[in-house]
Amino acid sequence: MRIAIFGGTFDPIHSGHVQAAKAAARKFCLNRILFIPTGHPPHKTSNGLTDFHHRFAMVELACAEDPRFVPSLLESPDLHPGPHYSIDTVRRVRRTLKPGDSLYFLIGVDAWLDLPHWKQFRQLLGLADFIVVSRPGFENHELEKVVPRDLRDERRPMADSRRIHLRNTTLHILRDVEVPVASRDLRQAIQQRQSITGLVPPQVEQYILKEGLYSSATHLRGGK
Repeated sequence: MRIAIFGGTFDPIHSGHVQAAKAAARKFCLNRILFIPTGHPPHKTSNGLTDFHHRFAMVELACAEDPRFVPSLLESPDLHPGPHYSIDTVRRVRRTLKPGDSLYFLIGVDAWLDLPHWKQFRQLLGLADFIVVSRPGFENHELEKVVPRDLRDERRPMADSRRIHLRNTTLHILRDVEVPVASRDLRQAIQQRQSITGLVPPQVEQYILKEGLYSSATHLRGGK
């Protein structure tokens, strides 16, 4: 089985997240994608995040449209008190794998470029194949800079248009995925009473309106 981890604050989850996951599932024949909303991200203040139960509920609604999408509580603050680090989450998932399973880590290009600031990022690079959702204008050499030279597989060309080879894993580059919006833009639009129809799954939009999320100016902060 091919399993991918897709983490983030998902505040809120939006159509770009869903499109990226669908494109990755199609391209890499993924059987399951674990959507893991983080409870306490170490790089962001949790005081500014929407309550976890709201973010998880929205992830559940977004995942309902595709049987390959699985909402996960692996970083629930109730089950696993934070802060939550990707290296720990990946290790938990790896312990559940069966012989023959493959593990991928789905990540946006901005998060990938920030990877050297993550906890034990060198070890993380060796625990799963990475799928980086790129954007127009990003060249391979910009993505290569993240990989320490001693982790590269010098026996094979460092990169082609679709992948970068590491010693034990591979970085796959997923291009031509349209991500039309960021979560921070959605929060601002809602606060300004603008329509978000089409930018989030319909069930997520209904949930946001029903619960009155992001209507306060306190939600106008950074984040994706």
